[in-house]
Amino acid sequence: MALEHAILVSLLEKPGSGYELARRFERSIGYFWTATHQQIYRVLKRMESDGWIHVRDVPQYGRPDKKEYSVAAPGRDALSGWLGEPTRPESVRHDLAVKVRGAAFGDPAGLIREAERHRQEHTDRLAHYLAGETRDFGTPAPDGPPDAERELQHVVLRGGIAYERMMIAWLDDVLATLARFGTGH
Repeated sequence: MALEHAILVSLLEKPGSGYELARRFERSIGYFWTATHQQIYRVLKRMESDGWIHVRDVPQYGRPDKKEYSVAAPGRDALSGWLGEPTRPESVRHDLAVKVRGAAFGDPAGLIREAERHRQEHTDRLAHYLAGETRDFGTPAPDGPPDAERELQHVVLRGGIAYERMMIAWLDDVLATLARFGTGH
């Protein structure tokens, strides 16, 4: 996926400034697709020159005007085309997994601290996801027709929650396995 597609999705959910987009990437989208502020601004400039987004200056009291971005018809077309393209299933490419396998040729117990650090990061991310789920989806959707945007955001979040739970369970298994072996061979 190109950063452009993640930005288009975010802007279709809600137009915003480059700063606001960067905040969204830090809060939610960034767990599935990361980008620095500089990357976001660089891509926004390219998307503007390609006609994928509209930019309007929004006056601000006591501060410089901000640029607010929204998706233009060519951007919708680009996203629609990308949505129709096949994607390959994600593969697990994980440095820690290679280190765990390689520990058989070194000190398995030496990886315990690193596996614990990874477990804590996944535990923290899970807590963040669960808090976001409570905040954003804790109350039932109002009666009426289903809200596709809300439901699709929630299903992606549920996938993130399931992934973090799976990683924590795997890391518990890794830690138990590493603990069974003393130092070195």
